[in-house]
Amino acid sequence: MMTTRCNHLKNSLFIMLCVHSRSGWDDFVVAREGMTTILSCTDERRKGAVTINWMMKAIGADEWKLVLSANERKEISGSASKMSMQFTDVNFKDTGVFSLSFLPKVKDSGFYSCLIKKEDVKERIILLAILTGRKIKLGSNFAFTHVLHLRTSKTGTVAKLPQVQSSDSGSYACMIHPLGNSSTNVFTFSVNITVDANSVASFPNKTYGSLISTATQAQASITITCPEVPGDYVRLYWLSPDARRQRNMTRLYHYDRWRGSTLVTEQSKRLQLAGPPYNAETGSFSFLLTPELKHGGLYECAVFLNDHVYSQRTLLSVMKVKTSHSSSKLELGCLYSERSQVQSAKWKYQDESHQLHMSSNSPGSITTVLTRPITSDTAGNYTCTLQLKNGKTIWATQCSCFLPLTYFPFIERVSVTIPSLLPSLSALLLLVPLVTATVCVLLWRWKHISARIEQSLSFRSGEAENIYENPEDIRQDLKPRGEDDVYKELEQ
Repeated sequence: MMTTRCNHLKNSLFIMLCVHSRSGWDDFVVAREGMTTILSCTDERRKGAVTINWMMKAIGADEWKLVLSANERKEISGSASKMSMQFTDVNFKDTGVFSLSFLPKVKDSGFYSCLIKKEDVKERIILLAILTGRKIKLGSNFAFTHVLHLRTSKTGTVAKLPQVQSSDSGSYACMIHPLGNSSTNVFTFSVNITVDANSVASFPNKTYGSLISTATQAQASITITCPEVPGDYVRLYWLSPDARRQRNMTRLYHYDRWRGSTLVTEQSKRLQLAGPPYNAETGSFSFLLTPELKHGGLYECAVFLNDHVYSQRTLLSVMKVKTSHSSSKLELGCLYSERSQVQSAKWKYQDESHQLHMSSNSPGSITTVLTRPITSDTAGNYTCTLQLKNGKTIWATQCSCFLPLTYFPFIERVSVTIPSLLPSLSALLLLVPLVTATVCVLLWRWKHISARIEQSLSFRSGEAENIYENPEDIRQDLKPRGEDDVYKELEQ
């Protein structure tokens, strides 16, 4: 196990950590390519008549190959031997120092076995990683903490920073902290970088995908597709709809997965990086757009990988349906942007035998008018259909309901317009307190009058049981008098 930390590593320099399943070794060594490297193997107790075998196994391989073999009489080179390979001490039989010295290349990374044979056998396994000016390959399973972002892929774990600026000149250090067996606590490698401020990097390799022509309703989410290649960073550009001549495109969004940085603009508030199946952290990019009518136009997603640019353009039309009404008519309007790719736009009634009169007040609009009040012949669904030149079709439906338009004005929605009940409900809610108060007053007055009747009956107890022989007398007696005459208020 080991921890890798990279400081100020830029100019597209990167670290690559190749993962291997084996985790058993006695020492871990990181060496720079082409520099003298020593794999230490010593045992002062084993001197004299000994046999030394150095073996090598590449990362991911199953077979060990002989590098160098020697005893007190002779030395033999194996199939994995290099011209520069030699023992650090030719008198190893006297000193017990059996270390191996050589000038490694990247392909020499892997496991090395130092096998010492005397009365018994002792083996020491060393894991070797090779660092180049741009790349380091390591074996085994690793855990990482870092200053820069590290990304894991099928080929290993990589730290990388593209888009070098003049301010990036300086000394870059990569520090590797072994967590497992190692004779060294930290390996530090430095690289000095000078950036030429007068020279600007170019991207000669450009690949363009086929133009995507599509449409959507306003406020409905749509995916702006990017090239499928896993990239280092992505940029999204936009050209406003219905532009008469080609202008410079506006950069809406920039995301660098290595630096973990995002640049957004005022126009990109309705944009976000798309989620699954896309994953921006692994270099799989696409965008999710929730547009308004004005957000149609030409979009270009550019994915950058090293010195290669992959581009995908999308021509987008946005459709919006709205209504306006007066006392005599209901007007259904259908608006759309990026007219260059629109083949046709028209309104249809649910009864297709009913022909609609349509007009266009301005480019990118189509309107039909319904006479009010709405009758059973004109009530129903009205659909605006937008057809693109590539055959793609989208539509939005308005519902014109047979209701009193005085109380139920139409409101606009994305695809369907329905009557609003808020004015009527508000009026009903206002009547509730008034009705409640009236009922309470009636009940209070009835209780007061009943008490008067009981008093009157008690006072006339000696008279006939029915003191109100004439029904009209009852009505006159029950009817309140004065300012709080409830019956008078109800009659009004």
